Amino acid sequence: MKRTFVFLTLSTQIIFAQNIAQKLDDATKNLMNSSLAVSSNLSFYVADESGNLVYEFQGNKGLSTASTQKIFTAAAALETLGKNYTYKTTSSYSGMISNGNLNGNLFITSNGDPTLGSWRYEGYKPENFKQKLIEAVKKLGITKISGDLVIDDSYFDHQTIPGGWPWDDLGNYYGAGVWGVNWRENQFDININGNDFKSFSYPLENVKWLNDLKAAGSSDQSLIFTAPYSDVALINGSLPAGKVTTVSGSVPNPPLQLGVEVQKWLKDSGIDFSGKVVTNAQLEIEGKKPLEAPKNNIILTYDSPTLDKIVYWFLRKSVNLYGENLIKTLGKEKKGNPSFKSGIAYLKEFWKAKGINSNMINFADGSGLSPQNYVSAKAEVQALLYAKKHPWFDSYYDGFPTQDNGMKMKSGTMRDTKSFAGYHTSKDGKKYVYSIIINNYQGSGSTELQKILNVLK
Repeated sequence: MKRTFVFLTLSTQIIFAQNIAQKLDDATKNLMNSSLAVSSNLSFYVADESGNLVYEFQGNKGLSTASTQKIFTAAAALETLGKNYTYKTTSSYSGMISNGNLNGNLFITSNGDPTLGSWRYEGYKPENFKQKLIEAVKKLGITKISGDLVIDDSYFDHQTIPGGWPWDDLGNYYGAGVWGVNWRENQFDININGNDFKSFSYPLENVKWLNDLKAAGSSDQSLIFTAPYSDVALINGSLPAGKVTTVSGSVPNPPLQLGVEVQKWLKDSGIDFSGKVVTNAQLEIEGKKPLEAPKNNIILTYDSPTLDKIVYWFLRKSVNLYGENLIKTLGKEKKGNPSFKSGIAYLKEFWKAKGINSNMINFADGSGLSPQNYVSAKAEVQALLYAKKHPWFDSYYDGFPTQDNGMKMKSGTMRDTKSFAGYHTSKDGKKYVYSIIINNYQGSGSTELQKILNVLK
């Protein structure tokens, strides 16, 4: 009787798995046989929580992923750096303090904290950093600074944008670059009525605008173009007439922006500052020697939120800046080289060592914004399964958003590209790990892929 029961149980499980596989196959092929998918590519892979294959459709095929690429970066960062890892921004001074006068320079340096001045974290907003910095300066009795304010942005190399990012993306908020000193997530907002600038979220330093906007249409069809270290910005496209629209862009020189704001804080706080704001990158552009921040004479050490909180927002709101910052941090920490190339090489080595075929993880960046990323659905599932076995998994899983169909999964969206990757427990208790990616689909990829994934419910 016992053997008969075990046999029947196994038979029922096999039949159930076959039924799910058949339903997934029917839904997948229905999509791929549609007129809107005539030139599309799809990679789809579903496993159970033990890693056993449930269904695949071209699971090994590498496709452009968009933001599901972030699942690789987030997991590698949590394991390599630890969920309690923090970035640090420090302020120090050179010279001497005499009778309240700092006869030297005031320095601000960082190891690339991407959250400095971010609005996302309670207690870490611009006003919080301002308060702590000014308090620290006043605590030393400084009432006058005779030297310069030096923003030491030399922790990373000078390349702020990964190779392969489209030019159309760079000036928009989601295309913000990575600097040794980041500020306000390197993002600004403009309130615009039609083609008329009304206000900025904060004054942008040293930026001149070319405005090719047209007041037309009923939605935001604008693009901002800014380039790293440049003082010229362009906006074009169209915005609705007769109402104010907020458009967000990327700051072309965040270290300089921070420096100018700190200069104002000092003056508003009654601290006499007669010098100038300089960044080490600007000194190099001018052919001058960078100024090294003193190791001693530390005024303030300002810690970022812990990495688990950064990863939460990285996945939940798909912050590309965080992904590229983590790539540079991994390159610096593990290879002694903070370049994108070094960080990407480490990311690929990390996942190859976990058993993923290196031909299925052709990374170009850490966020998925580059269309040069090619990853297979099977590789994404393998990464998700690996994460599930580790103590940092709760921090990882917490960041996955809940999509329109009620499933908790990371999504990716670019032009004609849509992807989902995540975990789901069906109503009868079956646990699935899955990834689905479609390229060059001419309809609503989000709607159609969610229809397929609904089979798992």
